[in-house]
Amino acid sequence: MNDVSFLPHARLDDLIQLLLTQGFRVIGPRVRAGVIAYDTIDAATQLPWGWRDAQAPGRYRLEQTAGSRCFAWANGAQAIKPFLFAPREPLWQARRAAGCFEVQELVPPPRPLAFLGVRACDLAALAIHDRHFLGGLHPDPYYAARGEEMLLIAVNCTHPADTCFCAATGDGPQAAAGFDLALTELDDGFVAQAGSQEGRELMQALVLAPATPEQRAAASQAIGLAAAAQTRRLPAPERLRRLYQRLDHSRWEDVGARCLSCGNCTQVCPTCFCHREQDVPALEGEATVHERQWDSCFSAGHAWLHGYQVRPEIRQRYRQWLTHKLAGWQAQFGRSGCVGCGRCISWCPVGIDLTEEVEVLLAEAADGA
Repeated sequence: MNDVSFLPHARLDDLIQLLLTQGFRVIGPRVRAGVIAYDTIDAATQLPWGWRDAQAPGRYRLEQTAGSRCFAWANGAQAIKPFLFAPREPLWQARRAAGCFEVQELVPPPRPLAFLGVRACDLAALAIHDRHFLGGLHPDPYYAARGEEMLLIAVNCTHPADTCFCAATGDGPQAAAGFDLALTELDDGFVAQAGSQEGRELMQALVLAPATPEQRAAASQAIGLAAAAQTRRLPAPERLRRLYQRLDHSRWEDVGARCLSCGNCTQVCPTCFCHREQDVPALEGEATVHERQWDSCFSAGHAWLHGYQVRPEIRQRYRQWLTHKLAGWQAQFGRSGCVGCGRCISWCPVGIDLTEEVEVLLAEAADGA
């Protein structure tokens, strides 16, 4: 079977209905509270048809246009991370019973999830999370349960935001791996490429015609233009590792004076996975629930070690985040923790741009210093 077909806009709802009949909960982008956010959908009409985004440091705005596309935007405030690594979830509960405690693990039941509209940068972030949560000797059962039956339909980006730099990190704008089906939107539909047997079976069930050479060329050109339109850059990985040689740079004081330590950057980041755990006792005193909640290395409690605050100053917290994200992760995962989505730039209340900060920090080290 041809692995590259054409899905007209008018047939997009057929794809969604097919996924629903197969038992999937379909998650797709919707306009909610002034942003594009992933949520449950059951019809193509719920997608953001004609919407565009305008992003800049500290700024995110949506605009309704007369356009005929539903993916003519870069990204929203969140990727698919909250659906797999829940912002807040119970891990286990303990209940008093006959003079002792009974402990019960609270692993969520698996439910098939089909994600529609996943961007290349977020697929790269998912691969990092899979390695973190599922690799090693002790896989995370909560993350594993949520992603056990998952189907990923990617959409190659053709309208990057001003804050995007996925081309510089090698993570976009075209999805290279990790998808079941990848779509590239044109004015009248999508060039669809299968990335797995499940994706091929979806295209076969929809009885799609092969994409014409002209459609394939238009899709390739749109992706190339999206890459060329990106102006922000990150240095190569070996240069990023030099951030650890710049721990006393005066720039940390400068960015620390601007940073609010609000943690917005870590909350919108598709790769951050810092969390804290706490016990929530029931009012009657007979039971307690142990839960996990997203945390941030910008919070004061995150660096609290046995009565001592390791990073009491904001400049130290920003330094920890930036050096770990871009340099320390390389030792852990073989790459930096940044996939170039630019969310941390857009959603920073004061518009701090990590690409600008890195450029200043490494400027004096450009010749090998």
